[in-house]
Amino acid sequence: MTSQIIYKGALRTEATHLQSGTEIETDAPVDNQGKGERFSPTDLLATSLGSCMMTIMGIKARDMDVDLENTQIDITKIMKADPRRVSGISVAFHFPDHLELDTKQKAILENAARTCPVAKSIHPDIALDIQFNWNQ
Repeated sequence: MTSQIIYKGALRTEATHLQSGTEIETDAPVDNQGKGERFSPTDLLATSLGSCMMTIMGIKARDMDVDLENTQIDITKIMKADPRRVSGISVAFHFPDHLELDTKQKAILENAARTCPVAKSIHPDIALDIQFNWNQ
């Protein structure tokens, strides 16, 4: 097993990662009868895309002896009704000012991000808007 989820009532869950014991709580969003005090399950879907992209990019960067520390990713989740679902995810990368990469290095890193396992698992009906804001 990967994780275990317990319903805590009041539209909240507690998920435990079994290997590490790390816990994540979720809450229903305000626009769906919740308090919006935690990540919602759909927030986690969108956020997992950014985390996965950065992780795979980090592996490739390490192989190239490139330091991506302090790279920021802004995630925006777009919802659609009837049926209620995630219809789009915007991912905006903002790289540190000190980073100096050539065109080939940037292309390699961008391809690594776009081909991460989560990106490859997202249904094609979910529109992805991915921006790489290189500070050069």
